[in-house]
Amino acid sequence: MRPSKTSKPADQATQSVRVTLRRSPIGTPEQHRLVLRGLGLRHIRQTVVRPDTPQVRGLIQKVGYLLEVGKP
Repeated sequence: MRPSKTSKPADQATQSVRVTLRRSPIGTPEQHRLVLRGLGLRHIRQTVVRPDTPQVRGLIQKVGYLLEVGKP
């Protein structure tokens, strides 16, 4: 039985990162608040799981001082 071409390898499908908003974005630049919205974070202590891609890592790096990052 051949795997379908649309299926992802098991290790790639499970790579994700857990991001938690730890500090308030009040007083931060507007672009940083927009990055938080892009990550799906609106409230302090809210946690989201995002795929571990270079794009998401770039967003996390930009506002890392407001976040806590870990494995899901």
